Amino acid sequence: MTIIRNAEIYKPEYLGIKDVLLIGKKIAAINDNISFDISSVEITEIDARGKKLVPGFIDSHVHITGGGGEGGFSSRTPEINLTDLTTAGVTTVVGCLGTDGVSRDVASLLSKARGLDEEGITAYIYTGSYRLPLKTITGEIMKDIMIVDKIIGIGEVAISDHRSSQPTFEEFIRAVADARVAGMLSGKAGIINVHLGDGKRKIDMLKRAVNETEIPITQFLPTHINRNPQLFEECVDYARNGGFIDFTGSEDPDFWEETEGEVSFSKGLKRLIEEGVDENNYTLSSDGQGSMPIFNEKKEFIGIGIGKSSCLIKAMKDCVNKENIPLEKALRAITCNPAKILKLKNKGRIEVEMDADLCLLDKELNIDTVIANGRLMVQDKKPLVHGMFEKI
Repeated sequence: MTIIRNAEIYKPEYLGIKDVLLIGKKIAAINDNISFDISSVEITEIDARGKKLVPGFIDSHVHITGGGGEGGFSSRTPEINLTDLTTAGVTTVVGCLGTDGVSRDVASLLSKARGLDEEGITAYIYTGSYRLPLKTITGEIMKDIMIVDKIIGIGEVAISDHRSSQPTFEEFIRAVADARVAGMLSGKAGIINVHLGDGKRKIDMLKRAVNETEIPITQFLPTHINRNPQLFEECVDYARNGGFIDFTGSEDPDFWEETEGEVSFSKGLKRLIEEGVDENNYTLSSDGQGSMPIFNEKKEFIGIGIGKSSCLIKAMKDCVNKENIPLEKALRAITCNPAKILKLKNKGRIEVEMDADLCLLDKELNIDTVIANGRLMVQDKKPLVHGMFEKI
């Protein structure tokens, strides 16, 4: 048993200052003052006075087996480590493949997800990669989703990008249809995670799918929607019409806004709020372990870096500190919204019977403590649990 005392709770809606009781992997009680005496049971108490208790973060787009490779074999990024996620507040991760679906495959992705589960967090995956037709584990999209427990959808399927397989509409919609029906039959989301590139066609494929077929707009989760202002504008309209959209976070959003025109999550969310977009329809992910260019102070290219899940908490802080967005609205993007869209049961909310995935934030909204499935993973900003090979 664990009792978190005097925490200012955002579930993500603001709940006030209360105690939270964890029993095993579940949230057992939330009350003003939890008190009992069981001498035969060891109880861990955490004093959360002055801290905010929020749901553990869901990072719904991470290259957990590594990404990159577009600059040659030496530019392939490494697999993610457990503490890369937990120290960023991430307790649930969804892994995907990117451009490279040849030297990396879905079997390896599944193995990595199971390894992260064994190390203490929760992991799911998408089957496939950028290219259509998809390379799957069983040979069929429907079998993958229905038979493999960890597979919740397909992706990231690339459109409007020179790196995509330039799929026809018929190829695209057949894959979408298979994922949708398999999701229905298995009780999963069957979601299609769609990579949006810089191409001039933007989201034309998605709009055509919605207008010309019976597949609902909610079957798609387009990502990287904030990569440039023109794409973002189309995606605002798409979200206003009921579609889901996924922002990609950044460690330095001001730099990317100035150099590439990228729309930061904080400014993008403010726009969605002003436009009256449904607060359930936006998410934020990191594109973690993807390769990214590094520039010096003169904006000169000096090397290749790696995307990190730590950009999620950076985005939360920018929402609150720069755009005066209530924390509870920003938090939805990495808690209850991806949980609902991806049908991740018992995730994304601080409620009784939900999984005990929690983060404590200090007064500056930095990650202080992380609990995953009831287990203390990070405390006082230091990881307590490491991955199998992290200490070597």
